[in-house]
Amino acid sequence: MSIHPFSTAYSLSGSRGALAPISATIGRKAGYTLDKSPPHRRAANVFLVKCMKTNMEAGQIRCQNQRLSCGIRQKRGTFFLLHLKTWTSDSNQCKSSGSVRVSGRSSVLQVQREGVWKTVCSEDWNNLLGVSACKQLGYNSYVESFFIPLTSIEQNLQYNLVSISLSHNLSQSQTIQLQNATTFSKTQCTSGRVTTLKCLECGFRPKYTMTRIVGGNISRPGQFPWQVSLHFNSEHLCGGSIVTSFWIVTAAHCLFGFTNQSMWRVHVGQTEQPVHGAQSLAVEKMIFHARYRPKGLDYDIALMKLSKPLDFDGFVEPICLPNYGEEFEQGTECWISGWGATEDEGETSVFLRSAMVPILSTKTCNQPEVYQGLISPWMVCAGYLEGGTDSCQGDSGGPLACEDSSLWKLVGATSWGIGCAVRNKPGVYTRITRSLSWIRQHMEVSP
Repeated sequence: MSIHPFSTAYSLSGSRGALAPISATIGRKAGYTLDKSPPHRRAANVFLVKCMKTNMEAGQIRCQNQRLSCGIRQKRGTFFLLHLKTWTSDSNQCKSSGSVRVSGRSSVLQVQREGVWKTVCSEDWNNLLGVSACKQLGYNSYVESFFIPLTSIEQNLQYNLVSISLSHNLSQSQTIQLQNATTFSKTQCTSGRVTTLKCLECGFRPKYTMTRIVGGNISRPGQFPWQVSLHFNSEHLCGGSIVTSFWIVTAAHCLFGFTNQSMWRVHVGQTEQPVHGAQSLAVEKMIFHARYRPKGLDYDIALMKLSKPLDFDGFVEPICLPNYGEEFEQGTECWISGWGATEDEGETSVFLRSAMVPILSTKTCNQPEVYQGLISPWMVCAGYLEGGTDSCQGDSGGPLACEDSSLWKLVGATSWGIGCAVRNKPGVYTRITRSLSWIRQHMEVSP
């Protein structure tokens, strides 16, 4: 993050994705050979360059005078890719789309039957079903279920109703796939109430006390307890967000080409680099969206599963995933954070920095003078058209976090942008509500 002379606002910088003509890059790496494109990658308008271990400067690779920070860079239609020896996506792990979701402002439970999403009535519901639902959503925990009036929820959720009951008794340790339970379709809930679900205590900052500090954009311990630093080969590369004790949400471009999971570590509970006393965890599994391609900008979403669960202590806490159908409207004030560079193509920051940015509408960001129609439904823009506050190199994968009714929710994952804090070039983030089904199906806990 940097403070620009033309603005009193702060600018986060870090590893965002790439777009022609993009000067944003993705982290920092040194000593890697670049050559071939990955399988199934479109070759149109792509120039593949081989970089040797030469002309290294201050821990950076330079290829034909183009600077690489995280292995991928596109400049004026040109790509530079790290050679991909192996790559892993969900392409060979195909699953049916998720059959359970929580929707709307009140976290109403819905199940999918015969291709139709149906709101679950409260009759016959019990805690064992709640545990099963949470496991299908990717949580090893279950907090509680509430029953609220059908008429109090969004109108589009008041139709296609269903009740669920168990055809046999379950023990405390057993779970069931809800789509395999006995269901009864209804036009009205007998109880007049529907089921809401809470699987995890998330979105809280129990150890953060608001104090004004000099510099303003240096984050305090516990201020963003869901923020992680992803280290590859012992160097900060990208950011990410804790969403459960096992799972980290980040950007696909952070992992693409660097799939040797033994070289990754996830650092949590820190506000300063290098790490002193922070938890550092190994990675068990990495998944990025099967439709992600470095040439494109969509589907820039990935998951990391930790080899052991995190300990939540106030300085390390999960952020809430949004519910299906939740909208974060233009003008909503959110926060970005990361260890990104303090200026475009600069060095990453020692301190975790943060800045407040408003959500911008897709219509605004698709204007000719902004991103010329490049913003898809998979993306959300945030920032200031006048520039001055932005994410940048080293921040990729990190959170765009918005507070909603005292709970913090993950609205976006830092993805790409043109330059850093440039006029009419706000930050672009992967829209988490668009990614929810993909996230849930890969986090699902086996019964």
